[in-house]
Amino acid sequence: MNEPMKHPDQIASYFKAEIPLLIVITISGLIYNIGMAAGPYFEGQLVQCLADILQHKRSAAAMVSIAGWYVGVILLVQGMRAVKRFGVRRFANNTSRRMRGILYDHLIYTHDAAEDSGSLMTKAIADVDACAEGMRKFTTELFDTGVVMITYIVMLLHYDVRLTLLCCAFTPLAYLAADRLKVRVTAANEAYKQSQSSLNDDTIDRIEHALTYRLFGQEQNRNAHYEKALQDYETKSAAANLYESALAPLYDAIAMIGAVMVIYFGARNVIGTGWTAWNLAAFTTFLSCFTKLAVKTSHAANLFNAVQKAEVSWQRIRPFMAEPAADDFDPQHEPLQPAVLSWQDVSCGYQAPDQLYHVSFTARPGQIIGITGAVASGKTLIGKVLVDEAVYTGSITVNGQEFRSLSEAQKCCFFSYMGHDPELLDRSLTENIALGRSVDVPEYVHQTALDEDLKNMHKTAADPIGSQGSLLSGGQQARAALARTLAHSRSILVLDDPFASVDQQTETKILTTLRTRYQDRTILILSHRLYHFPTFDHVLFLHDGTASFADHETLMREQPAYRALFQKQSQRSDEHA
Repeated sequence: MNEPMKHPDQIASYFKAEIPLLIVITISGLIYNIGMAAGPYFEGQLVQCLADILQHKRSAAAMVSIAGWYVGVILLVQGMRAVKRFGVRRFANNTSRRMRGILYDHLIYTHDAAEDSGSLMTKAIADVDACAEGMRKFTTELFDTGVVMITYIVMLLHYDVRLTLLCCAFTPLAYLAADRLKVRVTAANEAYKQSQSSLNDDTIDRIEHALTYRLFGQEQNRNAHYEKALQDYETKSAAANLYESALAPLYDAIAMIGAVMVIYFGARNVIGTGWTAWNLAAFTTFLSCFTKLAVKTSHAANLFNAVQKAEVSWQRIRPFMAEPAADDFDPQHEPLQPAVLSWQDVSCGYQAPDQLYHVSFTARPGQIIGITGAVASGKTLIGKVLVDEAVYTGSITVNGQEFRSLSEAQKCCFFSYMGHDPELLDRSLTENIALGRSVDVPEYVHQTALDEDLKNMHKTAADPIGSQGSLLSGGQQARAALARTLAHSRSILVLDDPFASVDQQTETKILTTLRTRYQDRTILILSHRLYHFPTFDHVLFLHDGTASFADHETLMREQPAYRALFQKQSQRSDEHA
């Protein structure tokens, strides 16, 4: 499932990737949909048999025999339907997973997003779902509509060619109506998607900056702006749903006009004054076939609208579905290489190397390095350098290779980074941790002590966690991000404030897990919480625009600022104990 695929920016590639499954769908679909013609046929035979019984031409045993055959054939047909439906759903699930995997890889490893990555992922995943659903409907209706319509038309032609052409003349009008409404359907769905995206951004802004707006007297203005965005979303959502669902009766009405012709001219055939001589069985079969054909016609028209809706979503995510470069490789499939990270006389900053100077330290596999300092001392900057979001001079090496000489894919194979912002998706905890990969989610939920929280909340990892993880506490959000990082961990873990809003007992439990289960990793913990720093192998203390690197005891003796910072936090911890 995770093997690279060629041309992921082409819809046809996803169908080619599922050829064995599509073969099963095709065989079962053909048997099911061709077998659908058995229904009208046996219905006609039963009606004729009943008429013959009333006229004492046949016995009740004949009715039982026909009914038995009818039940047997229908059981076979419905069995094939179950196989086909299961196959189509499996196809849609596989396609969704493939799309999500490619999307996650692109956004995580290569996409330099101007907006929040979690928000962007949430929007993109919704588009992936719409695409997969459109492909599912296309695959389903190809058989349930296309094949069965051909079957019904063949049967109608068999009974009366002229009446078939006459009553089916109204069928193209349903397609014409769908085509004429195509522009409006597409425009309505595009407007709905844009409004949904804007409302999502406004919701996040309202939550994250609520205190700021309140303090500066802007809460009422922001509430009014949010209400306006909500009304716009409701209006455009209603319009999109109207076009998507309310058009079905229109298509049905147009297609069913031909039923009037069937009743009139079919009755003439029965009484012997029409184009063909019919009995009751022929009339019933023909009418039943036509009404089923008319219903399928409306489904085909709806299919056009569903495909148009999916096309809108596909165009939005297609730029993220690019085929990887030939010289790139997937970090998840590369064997873990224990790595030594070394900084030698490094100066760094966000725009220029003007914030930290002469930083030197070495971190080895199996070591936990604590990085701390006063507020705005540059803790986060250290991590940003290692994800190419800050510039530096001097030398940074990974296993002797200069950091700036590594390709993006190589950096991804060495580094796993957990930022200060969790950037969670508006999905389930499972999806936030797995990111489309096959990982043991319960294991990482346990490693970050989230299993106890879920139990207390009477929830599971499959439950949604809200926009930006809004249904979780701050500490739970941080641990969800940590679980995701550990699930995809590489040689060097850079964890920026992983224990935010976490109690000391839980922090101790997680650190014990890091120490015992990740002995082949090099771990950097950027934190303002120093409670566990005495247990770390070394500490990088940032101060006065530079850094001191030593063990905790040495820094306590030689760095008064570090000693004061640690003692202040220890005193505060004792007061809260």
